[in-house]
Amino acid sequence: MPIQQITIIGTGLIGGSFGLALKSRSHLPRIVGCDRAEVLGRASQMGAIDQGCADPIQACLGSQVVVLALPVGGIIDMLERLGPELSPEILLTDVGSTKVEIVMRAKAIFGKAIGDRFLPGHPMAGKELSGIDQADANLFRGASWLFTPIQGSPDSGPAQMSLAEEFKEQVRSVGATAITMSPERHDELCAWISHLPQMVSTAMAGVLLDFKQSFSDRANPDLDFSKIGGRALREMTRTASSPYSMWRDIAFTNTANIEEALLQLEHRLAYIRENLKTPELRAEFENARNIAPQKLDQ
Repeated sequence: MPIQQITIIGTGLIGGSFGLALKSRSHLPRIVGCDRAEVLGRASQMGAIDQGCADPIQACLGSQVVVLALPVGGIIDMLERLGPELSPEILLTDVGSTKVEIVMRAKAIFGKAIGDRFLPGHPMAGKELSGIDQADANLFRGASWLFTPIQGSPDSGPAQMSLAEEFKEQVRSVGATAITMSPERHDELCAWISHLPQMVSTAMAGVLLDFKQSFSDRANPDLDFSKIGGRALREMTRTASSPYSMWRDIAFTNTANIEEALLQLEHRLAYIRENLKTPELRAEFENARNIAPQKLDQ
């Protein structure tokens, strides 16, 4: 039976965008949003949801799938709140940027039934700004949506093919590609391809702010660094605007992997600093061209 109704708890950038994407292609599934009243009002006005409900348990009534579109800490809290209350027939899934901690907590909540109750997920899409006003129906088009199904989960057997596979079809319908891996591999991978770039952007912005405070040009007292720096500077610091409220939870739940990625970057930067006047610098540039983003998938 096709999914008739989906509840999205958290109708901000990701949740609102998913609602918009689903509604832009079909009148089904029906979308129920759960958030603060003012956020729900805006989500309804934008057409991202069909109905809003501030109470999470009430918002889940009648839905076959519940999407927890919250920061990692909020996902864990909501799992603990909803897990004992919802019908076993309802599939819970999430959009958390880390998976190991979420899966561990879900196992404690659902026990042996976790495979039938919870499908961990993570859409690799977003913006540096958050909130329902940033929602975009095309946000997931061309993006990867990572799933880390737990052993014995709906993905691993035909009995529960229904909700897990149908939800993946919903994901594909909005233009995303579903990819499956273990929670551990997910967190290691994301530390390098997502979390490290964010930390670099944040650090770069901090260094530039420090430099700006010390830099003085009496002839041009109102220099705009961002405009002078051009596209490269803007791209390198764009995600520095991302909210700490989201990245705090990521740093707390993927610390070891992020530390390792940062350490390797520190070593590489030190090597470049030490070889600014040697042929090794050229080798670094040639190497970087071989693994530039447009070639990473080749």
